[in-house]
Formats: sequence, structure tokens, C-alpha cells
Amino acid sequence: MKAITLLGSTGSIGTQTLDIVASHPEQFRLVGIAAGRNVALLAQQVRQFRPEAVAIADTACLPDLKAAIADLDPQPQIFAGEAGVAEVARYGDAEAVVTGIVGCAGLLPTLAAIEAGKDIALANKETLIAGGPVVLPLVEKHQVKLLPADSEHSAIFQCLQGVPEGGLRRIVLTASGGAFRDWPVEKLPDVKVADALKHPNWSMGQKITVDSATLMNKGLEVIEAHYLFGVDYDHIDIVIHPQSIIHSLIEVQDTSMLAQLGWPDMRLPLLYALSWPERIYTAWEPLDLVKAGDLTFRAPDHAKYPCMDLAYAAGRAGGTMTAALNAANEQAVALFLAEKIRFLDIPKVIEKVCDRHRADLMAQPSLDDILRVDRWARQAITEASAALTKTATVVA
Repeated sequence: MKAITLLGSTGSIGTQTLDIVASHPEQFRLVGIAAGRNVALLAQQVRQFRPEAVAIADTACLPDLKAAIADLDPQPQIFAGEAGVAEVARYGDAEAVVTGIVGCAGLLPTLAAIEAGKDIALANKETLIAGGPVVLPLVEKHQVKLLPADSEHSAIFQCLQGVPEGGLRRIVLTASGGAFRDWPVEKLPDVKVADALKHPNWSMGQKITVDSATLMNKGLEVIEAHYLFGVDYDHIDIVIHPQSIIHSLIEVQDTSMLAQLGWPDMRLPLLYALSWPERIYTAWEPLDLVKAGDLTFRAPDHAKYPCMDLAYAAGRAGGTMTAALNAANEQAVALFLAEKIRFLDIPKVIEKVCDRHRADLMAQPSLDDILRVDRWARQAITEASAALTKTATVVA
């Protein structure tokens, strides 16, 4: 039985991970659990899985959480705040930590888990995108495994099993195309928040669904693939695959291509990250190729998806530029969801912030450098969006 800890338990990744734990009680035991501020769901999860340690990131919610589980015996250890989440990440005898916290907030708890010698099932893109220059040396120092738990990088990881060192030639990341893949570019100025949240294939949180609509999610995955698999940016491609059946591909040196296929279901990559190198039998619906039907592909439209090019440029710049890009995108998406900027403003303000950061880019940043750039980029996005709104008002 494998002991695991789950960070971000009330989100999409977290609830699907707990589905796996509940379905395979003989395989997995939950040691620790952490969430943001959803007290009701977190309390329900604590009652069901009885972890030894619990954390809630929002300290204001701590009294409510304690009250909600006051009758449990024995009581779990309860922590709160960012430090509390990090404490749960390093807690006890968990062998692996699933990092399902959305955004750069997942970086510090992931580092705490690595320093405690725990393997990482990485479902948080931002850990490597923002913190890659710091995370990878720590992974090597503490000799832990960094296993991808999102669908695309899991697909690449699965395809690489058995490929000899030096055998990988190219990575091809597949993208659904998001909510607007079939919209003409001319309609994008009219996009509303509700439109951007209508993903055609996947059920995900709001932030990642908007990232899918801008294709920034795929650009961020390019950066993550660079860090995970050591492939340069000229050998990582993106292709639109509307059916989301092929989750990504690799090309090996003799031009053979290997792909991993399956229904759009995040539980599969999560299970593989937890069970690797084993394969665990499940009762999930197997892929029926006849039912899946035609599998089609097309090149991404650069005019429709400018965020994709911004991500490649940030990746090639390296150092702290990817941290600036990531923070700028998080803040821009938050402003869009709050209806403070328009959909097409997202890439505009991100580009302005990345351009400003070029003069201060650090090639070999420390953790403090990355966190400082993260804070700066969020503030810079707010300033850029305010200037954009002011300009639009003057023009109108």
C-alpha cells in the first residue's frame, strides 16, 4: 500500500485523485490533505479518508474547519496558511505528494515535499514553469522522482518507457483548441467569460479552462516539457487535435512516432503517476477506436492564439522570464474572469509585462528571485490593464 499526500484536494485534480484512492483502497493510503478554502468539501473528505494531517490555506477558514470535524476521534493534526500547507506537504511517511494546487501557490509546498524526500506526482504546471531553475537541482539533490500527472506530459512519459537514452527526437503536444477552436478570429472581440468556460472536451477549473481557450495552457506545457524531458524548444511542437483521444506523441530518431491514447479522463494520468512503474487494473471504460471515430489534426492558428508564441519566446529567454510569464498570465486570467479586461486583452497585457522584464531578466535565479519576479509581474499586469482600460476609455 502506497502512502500519499494530496495538495489541492477540493479542486478538479484533487477530487479525481480521491476517486482513485477510494476505488483502490488496497493500493493507496491518504496521509495528508490540503485545500484552499472550501471548508465543507474538505471536511467531508477528511471524514471519508481520515488523513493524519490536514491544512487549509485560508487561515480565516480554520475555525470553521475545526468545528466541522470536532467530533472525529482521533483528531488529525490541523494546519493553516501557506506554512501549514507546506507542513502537510512534508508530513509523515507519505512516499508521494500529488500537487494539485492551481498556480504559483503550489511551488513552495512542492519544494517542501522534495526537501522531505518525497516523490512528486506533478499536476501543477507552474511549479516547473516558474520554478524550474530551482526545482530541478533540488530533485537531483534529494534523489526524488518527478512524475508528470497531467494528460499531455503523462502521455510523453508513457511513450518514453523503453526508449533508450538519446532515442528521443521530437515531442508533439496535442491541444483540443479550447472553447474557440471553431470560432473565426473576427468573433473573438465579443467573447464573454461564459463563452471561454465552455470547454468542448474536458471538465476543468476556471483558470485552466481559460488557458485552454487562449492556448496559453499549451504554451506553458511546452515550457514544462522542456524542463521535464530536456528537449530544446525547436523540437517541441503543438498540433490541434479536436477529439482529445491522442494525448501527445513522441518522435524517435528513426522517425517512428509513438502515441498514448485514451478517453479524455484525468484519472488515467493521475493513476499512472501514483502507480508507476506498475499498471493497475481499473473498471473504467476502455477506449473503443470505432466509437472514437475519426482522429483529425491541424496546425494552430497563430493569429487566434498569440499566447502560444509568448510562451515559446519566454521559454527561449529562460531564467526568470518564465516566472514573469506565468504570474502575468495568472493575474491576467483573474482580471478577465472578474470582467475587468476583455479576452483579447489577456495576451496584450502579458506581452507588455514580459517586454518590461527583459531588462531585469536573471539567467540563474534563486528562489527569492523567482518569488520577487512573481510578485512584480502580478503588480505589473494590474498596471498594464489599468493603462489599457484608460486608453480604451479615451478612444471611446
